[in-house]
Amino acid sequence: MNRMNRRSLIALFIALVVGPVAARAQTVEPAATVQKVVLETTGGAIVIALDPAAPVTTANFLRYVDEGRLNGTDFYRAMNIAPGMGLIQGGTNSAPDRVLPAIAHEPTSETGLSHVDGAVSMARFDPGSATGDFFIIVGDVRSLDAGRAAPGDPGFAVFGRVTEGMDVVRGVLAAPTSPTEGEGFLRGQMLDPRIRIISARRLTPDAPAP
Repeated sequence: MNRMNRRSLIALFIALVVGPVAARAQTVEPAATVQKVVLETTGGAIVIALDPAAPVTTANFLRYVDEGRLNGTDFYRAMNIAPGMGLIQGGTNSAPDRVLPAIAHEPTSETGLSHVDGAVSMARFDPGSATGDFFIIVGDVRSLDAGRAAPGDPGFAVFGRVTEGMDVVRGVLAAPTSPTEGEGFLRGQMLDPRIRIISARRLTPDAPAP
């Protein structure tokens, strides 16, 4: 696991149990239209509806999809918080040949979104450092919302929600993990084997559902 990926994972843990951090950010051009995206994985298909309330984050995710940067990546982490509650994380894993410039942070306090069952959110270290890693919530983990872990906590940027395939998501959360891979609190959360994201593509209105 490289340094940048360790940093994004550590920040996710900090938001759950500690508090806020701050950073400078870059921006990308917001998407003009809302899309659904299908992730074809070795465990089955997951359909994500992107939310217009987070236009910068949505545009960033669509760029990764359209440029094929998520094809052949993995879901590599499963964090069980309580029975029926947790998250799975996947994406570029900070691979240098896949990562685009970081984007501006869109907190839930501005978008009105929340880390509820099926929510899709961006992994990051400092706010404004999110690139091509994301996570999907199982259950209700509102402690990741802005201001919930501590006053002023920026939280994480929700940008969509799973509309089909939550059975696949729950299967990934329950999948085997390595007893030795991962550092510190991450030990026991790294999937073994990983769940491959075979492809990620826009699901157009006339395209058949997976």
